[in-house]
Amino acid sequence: MNKTISHGAAETRRFSSNNPVSSWLKGRFFLWLFPLTFLTIFFFYPLSRIFALTLNTSALTSENLRIAYSALSFTFYQATLSTLLTLLLGLPSAYLFARYEFRGKSLLRALTAVPFMLPTVVVAAGFNALLGPRGLIPSLCPPFDDDQGMLCSFNIIGTLTAILIAHVFYNTTIIIRVVGNALSSLDPKLEQAARSLGADSRRVWWNVTLPLIRPSLLAASLLVFLFDFTSFGVILLLGGPKFSTLEVEIYLRVLKLPDLPLAALLSVIQLICTLIFSILYSRSVTRTTVQTTPRSAGSNIRKPKTPRERIFITAFIFLLFSFFLLPLSALPFRSLFRLEADRGQRGEIRYGFTTDYYRELFVNRRGSVFYVPPIQATINSLGYAGATVVLSLLLGFPAALALAKPTRVEKILDPLIMLPLGSSAVMLGLGFIISYGAWLTSPLLVPFAHTIVALPFVIRTLQPAIASIPERLRQAASSLGAPPFQVWRTIDWPILRRATLAAATFAFTISLGEFGATLLISRPEYPTIPVAIERFLSQPGGLNYGQAMAMATVLMVLTTASILLIERFRLPGAGEF
Repeated sequence: MNKTISHGAAETRRFSSNNPVSSWLKGRFFLWLFPLTFLTIFFFYPLSRIFALTLNTSALTSENLRIAYSALSFTFYQATLSTLLTLLLGLPSAYLFARYEFRGKSLLRALTAVPFMLPTVVVAAGFNALLGPRGLIPSLCPPFDDDQGMLCSFNIIGTLTAILIAHVFYNTTIIIRVVGNALSSLDPKLEQAARSLGADSRRVWWNVTLPLIRPSLLAASLLVFLFDFTSFGVILLLGGPKFSTLEVEIYLRVLKLPDLPLAALLSVIQLICTLIFSILYSRSVTRTTVQTTPRSAGSNIRKPKTPRERIFITAFIFLLFSFFLLPLSALPFRSLFRLEADRGQRGEIRYGFTTDYYRELFVNRRGSVFYVPPIQATINSLGYAGATVVLSLLLGFPAALALAKPTRVEKILDPLIMLPLGSSAVMLGLGFIISYGAWLTSPLLVPFAHTIVALPFVIRTLQPAIASIPERLRQAASSLGAPPFQVWRTIDWPILRRATLAAATFAFTISLGEFGATLLISRPEYPTIPVAIERFLSQPGGLNYGQAMAMATVLMVLTTASILLIERFRLPGAGEF
């Protein structure tokens, strides 16, 4: 009998040691305790409340379904058009960077990447400063009358054209980098062999190059479509409420035309669509490897030889510099030049260079106790961003440490903690309103929402750095008598320092520019910079417009500085997308 008991105990210990759940509970539970608790309270619970509200019979009326179908149709329509136009500019640009060497190439490549990291309100403000009714180009080309009517009346703000141009401006860098990387790594002998057999450039492209880069092209197109599908700030600020995508319609049904069941229905539809596109993108990424003896990028790059190539390169350099530089430069220019009168201004108006718009950021000219000066919005944004950095690092480090050496359980948890990437910020704001409406009087919900958005980026930045720490060095230091803290300080921290700074900068930048969720849950007395910019752009008068341009310029400078820090401290070999 004792043998039987001993044998049973041995079997139990063996099962326990081989059971991944049991071993995970012993060693990994506390690493996941706080990240999973935070995500459960502030992401999965609000998400479940949205699903529950959708099941309400008042959400599934014929009128609501008609509105949902209309919003979904237009969302698909504008995302498809935006993706096609992005491909139209991005494919030749990718070919330019992948195949030719020219002066200013690094600068131009960096310039095309800047818009992708900028907050949506900065991009919207940049196009408003360039092409809006009070923008630079309309001011330089004022309207006048002739016998046939009004001439030179130029304003695309409030049109579908403005939305499409801004989306192309935002996402062209995805095509350039993903497709360009595939083009630059192809074996040049394949195209040379096709030409030696009599194929011209068009047939080489269609029969050789395009089939090889098709997986990368599909992956890039799906990613662009996903970003266009979930676009909110660009459509709201450049198009207006009349262009009701799913995101804009959710916003309207929460704040302007309150109908929470309909907003929940729209959120569920959008979440399902984005998850489908995310799965398609993930699957397409796994097929992007070229199986035809890929070469180094330098083997495909050469200087232009023929006049046709020189014309192509010159034309596209001019096009890309103009397209990406003009909106970014129009923003600070417009913030420093007065081109119209202030609201209610009488007497002589001094046009030209001025710093009044920046000085007014510190002034409560209305004298209202309810007015929040723009500088206070800047302080609020910096405070929210600082709290987001602290929360993201405290939650991201344990999760990244567990994912650096994943068990079977971690492989299940990994996609769960990445789910916030597949949901929109507007839907997150709606979930907070439904779940924690009583807390909306407190500004604490804003950094919690920002942390949900930033946490996946922080984890993905820290994870490869933690995985790269050589265990043999840690063991050697311990065997020499070093205490755990000294091992961490001398071995771990020098490796993690760069990744930690990059992760913190990611969280800071994301929080600084977050617009969708903040617009729904921030208190009027605690606005952020993007919310304040939206307020000023929606009000008449030259002073309000100038202050919006000044604040957008400040936000652009802060974001650009953060981008440079991320690039400087990015872990070598880390992917771009």
